[in-house]
Amino acid sequence: MPVTEIRIAGFGGQGVILSAIVIGKAGCIFQDGYSTMTQSFGPEARGGACSAQVILSDTPVLYPYVSTPDILVVMSQEAYTLFSPQIKGDGILIIEEDLVRIGELPPGVRVYSIPATRIAEELGKKMVLNIVMVGFFAAVSQAVDPEAMRKAVAASVPEAYRDLNLKAFDRGFEYGTKELSQVIVKQDSLVAVAAIET
Repeated sequence: MPVTEIRIAGFGGQGVILSAIVIGKAGCIFQDGYSTMTQSFGPEARGGACSAQVILSDTPVLYPYVSTPDILVVMSQEAYTLFSPQIKGDGILIIEEDLVRIGELPPGVRVYSIPATRIAEELGKKMVLNIVMVGFFAAVSQAVDPEAMRKAVAASVPEAYRDLNLKAFDRGFEYGTKELSQVIVKQDSLVAVAAIET
């Protein structure tokens, strides 16, 4: 895999750090690659700003900090406001659609949204919204092998909650697969219309 810079951000209590751990583990333990993860918290551990940075690569990572993310995952409005100016012009922005309203972005940024909190609540535990996001991330970004991600989820959560977290991952992945297929259909339709017009 080429070097992929990822930033995940939200507020404390949303499982931002665990999301990054899962992605990093998937990239270097459950598939053949390298990864680094760094994290930062705002003044309050729970409820304050929280972000994590993951770098995935097929060669050793020499510098562990993200400067311009290829993929930005945001789960709060504050996180969007703070980090969206840093995203690459051709990057991917993944948002929790009930918590984030997007403004102007550089042209070429692809935006994918999911009601992760609502899906987690449907599963019976709001706390798994981060794993729903991880499943969605796996589908729309295609940065890591989905099966490696699933194994990383299973290895990163308490045994008592493993099945619930795997269900959360699967729901997020299914939602992302549908979203991606709809985007592809729209793009194909636009290409067909452009061909007819010319």
